[in-house]
Formats: sequence, C-alpha cells, structure tokens
Amino acid sequence: MDSATDQNDSPTGASYAAAGVDIEAGDRAVELLAPLAGKATRPEVRGGLGGFAGLFALGEYDRPLLAAASDGVGTKLAVAQAVGRHDTIGRDLVAMVVDDLVVCGAEPLFLQDYIAVGKVVPEHIAEIVSGISAGCVDAGCALLGGETAEHPGVMEPGEYDVSATAVGVVEEAKVLGPDRVRSGDVVLAMASSGLHSNGYSLARHVLLETVGLPLDGHMNDFGRTLGEELLEPTRIYALDCLALANECAVHTYAHVTGGGLAANLARVIPEGLTAELNRGTWTPGPVFRTIATLGRVSREEMEKTFNMGVGMVAVVAEDDAERAEAMLTARHVDCWRLGEVRLAENDDEPRAVLAGEHPRA
Repeated sequence: MDSATDQNDSPTGASYAAAGVDIEAGDRAVELLAPLAGKATRPEVRGGLGGFAGLFALGEYDRPLLAAASDGVGTKLAVAQAVGRHDTIGRDLVAMVVDDLVVCGAEPLFLQDYIAVGKVVPEHIAEIVSGISAGCVDAGCALLGGETAEHPGVMEPGEYDVSATAVGVVEEAKVLGPDRVRSGDVVLAMASSGLHSNGYSLARHVLLETVGLPLDGHMNDFGRTLGEELLEPTRIYALDCLALANECAVHTYAHVTGGGLAANLARVIPEGLTAELNRGTWTPGPVFRTIATLGRVSREEMEKTFNMGVGMVAVVAEDDAERAEAMLTARHVDCWRLGEVRLAENDDEPRAVLAGEHPRA
C-alpha cells in the first residue's frame, strides 16, 4: 500500500487527469451551469446548487400523490453530435419526462439531469443544460440539480448521453386515467413539432445510411436543412395540459412516444372500450412522408415507430369537447377532433384503432 501511494504521489505516477478525467474542466462546467439553473426555478426550491441533494418544499395538499418519470433522448443524440449543435437536446429531454407526468394530471415540480460524456468540454455541457433550463421554464418546473460524469475509455471524446428524472404532484381525487374514460368521450389530438424524440434509429437508417442525404443539405420539402429538421425540439405540452384539465372535463391524456399513436393511447383506454381514430382528420408532416417514401416504409411500420404528427392526445367528455378544443386553440396549440371512444365490439378488439386514409398533402 505504501509503495502504491508513493507512486501515485510522484510527478511521473498515474493520476485521474492522465486517465482521462479532467476535474478542473468539470468545475468550470459547473460554474457555467449555475446561472442556467437559476433561470429554471420555483418558489418551493430551497438552498442552491453545490449540495449533495436538491431541496424542494412540497406545499399544501390534502392527499398528495407524487409522480415520477425518467427518460432519455435516444439516438437523436447522434444527429446533434454530427451537426455539432447541442442546445436543442435539452428541450427534448425535458419534454420526454414532464409530458409523461401530466398524463395522470400531475404538475411537474422539478427535474434532475444526468449527462455522461467522453470528455468534459464545459461549453458543450453549458449548451446542453441551456436547453434543459429553457425546457424546464416552458414546463413550469425547477431544474433542481444534476450530474455530469466523464467516461474516458468508455465513450469517445465527442460522445455524450443524457437522461433525466422529473417529479410531479397531483391530488389523489384529481388523478386522471383509464377509470375515468367513458363510451362517447371525444379524443382530441395535439400536433407534434415533428419527429420529437422517437424513431431516430429508423429515420437515420433511411435518410443518412441508406439514401445518404447530407445533414447540412437543404431540403425543399422542409424549407431548411435536414439536420435542422431532425433537431427540431420536442414540443412541451405540460402547461397546456394542466390548464385544460383545470377548466374542462379531461378524463386522461396519452403522450405519443415510442410505439406510436394507437399503442400509446391504448394504454389509457380501459377494458371493454375502444378509441376509434380517423386518419382523415389530419395530414402527417413532410418529414414523415419523406421517410416513408425514400425508405419504402410501410404504413404499419411508420405508425408504430413515429408519432405521425400527433404528440399528445386528450380524452375529454363529449359535452366539453368544443370548449376544450377552443381553449387549446387559444393557447396556440394546433388541435383537432381525432375520434371518439365507443364500446368494443368483442373482447379481442384493440383498445385503440386507426381507420380511414390521410388526406393528400
């Protein structure tokens, strides 16, 4: 033990820096992150950055239920790293977790992130966290802290991965979910901003690997470069969903992520009911048509991989459907009547089905 200690203490011995971990760069990154976290806060936050845990005062509730959600961004990160733009990925990360929380009616309270990198470049970390901070502001939650870990020898210097956990709260009496859904309920769709953060393995395979399109190449159908289209941030619906639930008879939401529209909606439809959705009510955006056409991807494969232009779904009481649609429109959310809930015709019928054809663009 003594000889090992002497060797590590010597100028020529092994060190953490020589192994690839730059503690000083990590400290510089923390200095850059402090003002970003300060922008994404709430009155309930106690203390500041630098502690071992973030503190948050829960407030006054009758029977509060805490809700938690964790997620990442998937292979969309590969596009960000290839383009060299890191300020949008954070918004994607926030969206993926907070919009899962609001499905049950929970208000997002705070979020903590985890960033693993091959080599800490403080400016790159700050770009990522600037997006996380902006996303938290859009979601009305606090960025309560996080962790940056340097993984030399495991990840390449330009590689990184991100994940986050968000915590929210909902009164027990106001929990949304399948038990509230009834036959005759109306299904309202909220438009996505694009691919969001799902299906990028297929999108990259078709557009970049098979067809070989350049990320910096201008695409007429998109009106911008392919890279800009693929990095369009995921829309954050949290505050819109909370506002709608406060004013209208919302029975549940469905966040449309991996698995597609029908599969995610089926998760919140109870046994004995079916949500029948009409493709004729909307036209998927150009990016979906491009992937399907260039990759000769079947409609079935597209619909179970991508959101196809629908990022969030609200199931509302029929009597409140028009008011709910008007309220979302007033909040600048592109929405429409997607379908309705009916009694299932038999025990084997799926809990959500898509029918009809999309209008031609």
